[in-house]
Amino acid sequence: MNDIGYDRALYILPFDHRGSFQTKLFGWTGALTTEQTSQVAASKQVIYDAFKAAIRDDVPDYRAGILVDEQFGAEILKDARAHAFATACPAEKSGQAEFDFEYGEDFAAHIEAFRPSFCKVLVRYNPEGDQGLNERQAARLRRLSEYLHGTSHTRFMFELLVPPEKGQLSRLNGDQQAYDLELRPGLMCGAIKQLQDAGVEPDVWKIEGLDRRKDCENVVAAARRKGRELVGCIILGRGEDDRKVHQWLVTASDVPGFIGFAVGRTSFWDALVDLKEKRITRDEAVNRIAHRYRTFVHAFEEHARAA
Repeated sequence: MNDIGYDRALYILPFDHRGSFQTKLFGWTGALTTEQTSQVAASKQVIYDAFKAAIRDDVPDYRAGILVDEQFGAEILKDARAHAFATACPAEKSGQAEFDFEYGEDFAAHIEAFRPSFCKVLVRYNPEGDQGLNERQAARLRRLSEYLHGTSHTRFMFELLVPPEKGQLSRLNGDQQAYDLELRPGLMCGAIKQLQDAGVEPDVWKIEGLDRRKDCENVVAAARRKGRELVGCIILGRGEDDRKVHQWLVTASDVPGFIGFAVGRTSFWDALVDLKEKRITRDEAVNRIAHRYRTFVHAFEEHARAA
């Protein structure tokens, strides 16, 4: 396990959203025209400009990174690599309940075309859920894991979502908050262990926010069990408001093994909506996104230092 893991600080600004940009930001469905594709790409350039503005201010470039898709962010990925920023690129089809490769059998060629720092997957996996679904996903993910750890120079980033099963939620009278607090932390640890036992070996686990320090410690223990001491965990924002994201960052920041975060929509969505509706200028949008990203960096670093 000595070659698996990443334990350096990592502050990711993720904007690899594809379906949500098309439908929720622009209101488009179906295949996009060339002009529509250019508009989505331009909106992502706004976020990338904000990322670079934050680095020009005070965010350390050796800890900062972006997560953006090939479809709308190919030029951004090229520029970020030229500037030696950490980069991550998704491998999954957007908006699918079951993980599968965006580019099918050509997944390796697309990874090597951009050679990102991390290949990221978003996977919905409940260890008490459909066994056949879990086994199909694990088989595909093991194939990717073996490729990345075998011949590629790209590391493996795994975004784990654990949606509730109907029976799990019904035991809590349909209370999603109770599920997030009482059941999800244990299910996340179970999912990590099942996936590891199936041969899936991420270098970094991208984890939904946790409200209790003990749950953060348990997730790290699962991620680092059986010789995986260098594996890192980062907190994702899940589109929550600033207050909730700040709470999650503070809770995780002083837990050894939590190395950073990946907060996307909370950082940029409102600014992009206001820009699209022409309520603010492009420069104002860039400044707002940069400010939010810097705020999350400062929150994580200050509480990590205080620990």
